[in-house]
Amino acid sequence: MILGQLLQCSNLYEHLLQSQQNFAQLFAEFPCIAFDRQYLVYIVTNMSTAFLTAIAVILCILFRILNVNSQPLKPSVWCLDQQFLDTLYKIAPVLKEPYVPTRLWGFSGHMQTVLHSIIGRVKCPWPLGERVYLSLDDGSTLTYDLYQPIKEFEDDITLAICPGIGNSSESVYIRTFVHYAQCHGYRCAVLNHIGALGSVQVTATRIFTYGHTEDFADMIDNLHRKYPGTCIITVGFSLGGNLITKYLGEVQTRKPESVIGGISICQGYNAVEGTKCLLNWQNFRRLYLYIMTENMKSIILKHRQVLLSDESIQRHNLNEREIIAAATLPELDEAYTRRVHNFSTTQELYRWSSSENYFDNIDKPIIFINAKDDPLIPEFLLGPVKNFVVSHQQACYIEVAHGGHLGFYEGGFIYPNPVTWLDRTLIAMIGALFIVHTTPNKHKSGVSAQC
Repeated sequence: MILGQLLQCSNLYEHLLQSQQNFAQLFAEFPCIAFDRQYLVYIVTNMSTAFLTAIAVILCILFRILNVNSQPLKPSVWCLDQQFLDTLYKIAPVLKEPYVPTRLWGFSGHMQTVLHSIIGRVKCPWPLGERVYLSLDDGSTLTYDLYQPIKEFEDDITLAICPGIGNSSESVYIRTFVHYAQCHGYRCAVLNHIGALGSVQVTATRIFTYGHTEDFADMIDNLHRKYPGTCIITVGFSLGGNLITKYLGEVQTRKPESVIGGISICQGYNAVEGTKCLLNWQNFRRLYLYIMTENMKSIILKHRQVLLSDESIQRHNLNEREIIAAATLPELDEAYTRRVHNFSTTQELYRWSSSENYFDNIDKPIIFINAKDDPLIPEFLLGPVKNFVVSHQQACYIEVAHGGHLGFYEGGFIYPNPVTWLDRTLIAMIGALFIVHTTPNKHKSGVSAQC
């Protein structure tokens, strides 16, 4: 297909080179060009066919990567519960509107993902909060950052936010969302994954993992004690989405009644199949996997005095050379994670960590959001969540055609808006979940619930 496009481009340039009149007709179609068209025609007609063909090749590849032929599309929504869906549409009309990515590069999932990982957000604020320290039973020191609402509203709602892999309250996309939520009257608590903050020392021989929800549960419990009258809505990004979904679906995990629902963004649902996909070079997934592996290794090595102490190495049968040499996450999990957390194999660790295995026990309203062009999450991994929401009440899955992995930039031609589509949509979703909680619901007792 690409070869055919290149041949077409080459033939087009050959045709255009036949006369300056052809070029003049071409540039007459673009009155927005401000410079001297006659001079441009003179330059182009004196270029060699080979040079123009090379330009055609570059343009074809660039246009294919940027996916510039795509058009804005409305999000696709899966939901069994019509009353729940009506509430979402009422409070979040953005779901009925096309998502308009940044025109030049926003239709490329790779560009959205890469720019998210490099710059996070544009004009990012730095919200002011307090850091809360918790000493856990295993000796770990857990921290979360607490941000009070900038505008006071009648309803007391706290967002319990779980960031992505290796991220924290200092991550740019988290800061942007927190500030936006504060401006809408929400209190925010952001979990700092153990080991992610360089300024907080690791005090036990472990860091965060894909499936351990205990840290998040401890933050929720502490919030419940601090603010017994608040309603808590869980919000998870990427790995954090897996954790909040698993938390809501775990039967043995304690959950205060003040937890009224959750929103998961860009998670993969199945760690077993997800890691298999990341090991392939298709869609550059192996490259993304390498970057994630290096980030995880850097966290371990940053705290090596505790995590790789002689006592820890002996207790968990670790080999520091194998950890350093690990080139993929499965290799790193084999050398470190599954040993520290007492799993016999990495497959056992991944099965236990996968949120889709806990769907059926979720008894709170929940919303899932994914982008179809997310390069980290192939489309077949999204099947189980679609099956779940069309067979359970008060569950909804929203799929956006574009947005990449946690990008969702919108507006502008090159420079996007400071607030993303995701930020706007999440605030609306939070309001919808609160309305669902406080409004009589025919699917439950019919009595208005209170936090």
